[in-house]
Amino acid sequence: MKISTKGRYALRMMVDLCRHRDEGYVALRDIAERQGISKKYLEQIVPLLNNAGMLQTGRGYQGGYRLLKEPSEYTVADILRTAEGSLAPVSCLEVSPVQCEHYNECATVGVWEGLYKVIDEYLSGITLADLAEEKPNEKN
Repeated sequence: MKISTKGRYALRMMVDLCRHRDEGYVALRDIAERQGISKKYLEQIVPLLNNAGMLQTGRGYQGGYRLLKEPSEYTVADILRTAEGSLAPVSCLEVSPVQCEHYNECATVGVWEGLYKVIDEYLSGITLADLAEEKPNEKN
């Protein structure tokens, strides 16, 4: 499984908003500049996060974006699912209940289900607050 730039940038944007939350609404151009991400790309990510109830939008001169909830209430899994659509390592596990006609006879499905469980548990155990406290390049 590979997380796309959309997922990675959504996560970086949310960490940036967390780190700058005391500033009120944060302008997208400021996030783009600090993160080295195209503002136009972030403009494509914002509606996903907005529709998922993760952001609050402020209009006008002092407008921008801020977190809707406390940083500890956002998990990496939630943010990536919002941006990516699914964390499933194979397409047959993206829908529940599984729709694959070979599911009951598949010799490899256990591998994919196990991997999916590990990915989900790991990413669900890391919050935005955890990431905001880390220094760049610090490992979990």
